[in-house]
Amino acid sequence: MRAAVLRAGAVETRVIGDPVPGPGQLLVRALACGICASDLHFMDHPEAGAEDDSGMSTYDQDVDIVMGHEYCAEVVGYGPGTERRIPLGTRVSSLPVLTTPGGRKIIGQNPESPGGFGEYFLLTEAAARTVVSDLPSEVVCVADAIAVGWSAAARARVTTREMALVVGCGAIGLSVIAHLRHLGRGPVIAVDFMASRRETALAMGADAVVDPAEASPFQAWRDLARAPAESAARGVGAAGLPGCVVFECVGVPGVLDSIIRGCERGTRIFSVGGPPEGERLHTLTAKRKGLNIQFGGGPSPVHWDEAFDAVCSGSLDVTPMLGRTVALDDVPAALDAARDADGPVRIVVVPG
Repeated sequence: MRAAVLRAGAVETRVIGDPVPGPGQLLVRALACGICASDLHFMDHPEAGAEDDSGMSTYDQDVDIVMGHEYCAEVVGYGPGTERRIPLGTRVSSLPVLTTPGGRKIIGQNPESPGGFGEYFLLTEAAARTVVSDLPSEVVCVADAIAVGWSAAARARVTTREMALVVGCGAIGLSVIAHLRHLGRGPVIAVDFMASRRETALAMGADAVVDPAEASPFQAWRDLARAPAESAARGVGAAGLPGCVVFECVGVPGVLDSIIRGCERGTRIFSVGGPPEGERLHTLTAKRKGLNIQFGGGPSPVHWDEAFDAVCSGSLDVTPMLGRTVALDDVPAALDAARDADGPVRIVVVPG
C-alpha cells in the first residue's frame, strides 16, 4: 500500500507492506484522517515515546510508523476469530486503540498499529463503531478530536454557579466550548492569540473571545462575572463572583503556569494540553490560592461514543473547524502547515 511514513524524524510517502489483520481485528481502507497536534508532538518528541512504559505509544526511529488516529474508514477484510458483525463496505470509526497480542497500542503511534495516513490499517472489531450518517467522511473523522474536549467538559461538571474560561482554541478547546454549550453552561469565554481561531470559537458556541496580547483573559472573566445580569443569573451578590473553571487546551510550556498565577482563588483547572517537554509550575501560588488542577487523559469510551453520535447525527456542526483536504503525497507539507497556529483547525488527509 501507499502511506505517508514516519522514520527517523521525517515523513515521506512511499509503498510499504499491507497490514494483515490478526485475531479479532478488521482490515479497513482509510477514507479520511485528520492531522492532529499530537501527531506533531509524537514525531517531534521521540523521547516521549521512549519514556512511555505502558507500551501503548512507541517511537522507534529505526522502523516505519504510519501516523493518523482521527479517521473514518471502510471495512474491507476480517481477521481470524472475528464475529463479522459489520458488513464489508461499511463505514466505521473507533477509539484509536488497537488490541494486539502484545497489548493495547495507540493507532498511529506504534509500528504494529498503523494509522490513517496510509491506504489501509487495522481496527479492533469490538471497538469499531458503524457510521450511521450521510455526512462526508471528512466530517466524520473529526469526531475523535471532538471526543477529547467533549470528555473534559463532561468530567468538569461545570455548575450553574460557575463560569468557564477556555484557553486555546484548537480542536480540543473548540470541542470543550461546543460541549459546554450543549450542556447549557454559559457564558463561555474563549482565549486565543489568533483572530481566525477566535472567530471559529464564536462559531462553535463561545459567548466572548479575548486576544491575550491585548487584554488579560482573567480580567475579562472578572468583568463578565461581575455584570449585573450574570450576578443575578447565578445568585451571587454584587461583591461576589461565580466559581471559575479554566480549561487549558494549549500544550505549550508556560501556559498552565500563567493560569495558576492569573486565575481567581479556588479556581478549578482542567489541563488537557500537556506539553511533551514538561512544565514548571508555581506550586506555592497554587497552594495559597487553593487551586484544584486535574490533568486530562483521553476520552472514556462512553464520552467517545457520545461525541461520535453528536458529529454523525449533525447535532454538533464541526464544519467551522475544517480546512482543506490533501492526498498522501501532500502529507509531509500538510504536517508542516498544521504547525501554523493561524491555519485551519483541521487539515484532512484523503488517502484515496
